[in-house]
Amino acid sequence: MTSPTDENVTWLTQEAFDRLCSELEHLRGPERAELAARIGEAREEGDLRENGGYHAAKEEQGKSEARIRQLEDMVRRARVGEQPTAEGVVEAGTVVTVRFVGDDDAQTFLLGSRELLALDDSVEFDVYSPQSPLGSAILGKRAGENATYAAPNGRHVSVEIIDTQPYRS
Repeated sequence: MTSPTDENVTWLTQEAFDRLCSELEHLRGPERAELAARIGEAREEGDLRENGGYHAAKEEQGKSEARIRQLEDMVRRARVGEQPTAEGVVEAGTVVTVRFVGDDDAQTFLLGSRELLALDDSVEFDVYSPQSPLGSAILGKRAGENATYAAPNGRHVSVEIIDTQPYRS
């Protein structure tokens, strides 16, 4: 069994998980059937090289299949409805406030999945994946501790953990 800090876990509330499963079911069923019908109708119109409807439907089908693969992966890796367990420890599913060393401003973000926030329009902070350079550097840290990670440009960045709280939707 995976733990909430495993790098392959996608932490989701039950509500977010149910919404993703519903979307996946729709894409696999009615959406696939509708796109197949549109492609079939466009094929019957003749020359596919100049058939805009055919190409549009095929492009939409490709996007739909990519979203299906993304959703299947998230659902497979989901840790559902479990609040972070360790008090004051940075885990997937926590709201973290950090200060970048050399900067006086603090930044607050959710360490988790953007899909979790899709249900809550009132949330105004960013989302970082636990697999991101920053996310993986701070996993398991507590308030007052520092972490350093390599930014995509190769520069090493240090942050101080200011606070961590379980996300509450």
